[in-house]
Amino acid sequence: MDYKAIAQETAQEILRYNQDTSGWKVVKTSKKITVSSKASKKFHGNLYRVEGIIPESTSKLSEFLYKPENRVTWDKSLKVYNMVHRIDSDTFICHTITQSFAMGSISPRDFIDLVHLKHCEGNMDVISSNSVDFPAYPPSSKYIRGYNHACGYVCSPLQENPAHSKLVMFIQTEMRGKLSPSVIEATVPSNLISFILNAKNGIKAHRIPSGHGFHQNGHSSFLKKK
Repeated sequence: MDYKAIAQETAQEILRYNQDTSGWKVVKTSKKITVSSKASKKFHGNLYRVEGIIPESTSKLSEFLYKPENRVTWDKSLKVYNMVHRIDSDTFICHTITQSFAMGSISPRDFIDLVHLKHCEGNMDVISSNSVDFPAYPPSSKYIRGYNHACGYVCSPLQENPAHSKLVMFIQTEMRGKLSPSVIEATVPSNLISFILNAKNGIKAHRIPSGHGFHQNGHSSFLKKK
């Protein structure tokens, strides 16, 4: 499997979603975070778009979201987030196990995702992920194996205040199992808002020293649905 080619195509797909302004319906707003959705072209479910402002520079925000080390300390939707295979300095495969949610009515899922960081013009970063087959981590009987169709974050400097960032997140997760679509649609928007709030709190708690990590002069020197 050509993981690098898949990673690059997924990043381009996220950029296309980011430029697509038609057909989005706002489904929830809270604490200056907006969740919109439209029917996914990948499966019988929704593609969600989440927008919020993070009081941190784009370089530090993208590093924070991309690095797996501290993910479970701030992302309360996850039990496990482990890098299981490094492909290159900007691309890796991770194994994720989610918490149960919706009062326990949605049991934990696990995912194998290909995660990739792409630097773009204008100090914009795209962190994309897409579920892939990875023989070293086959599905187990302990968890339902979910599938993330092209998902990702677009981090860019806020025009009126470049020290802050605009974060746009795209999620289209196929939960699988025997879940009613109505249960998923009633639960996901609130979870996505919680994710942005948790990220804001997490980056505040884990301030990354200036000049440390992969993001220096727009190049990688550092070796992320759920």
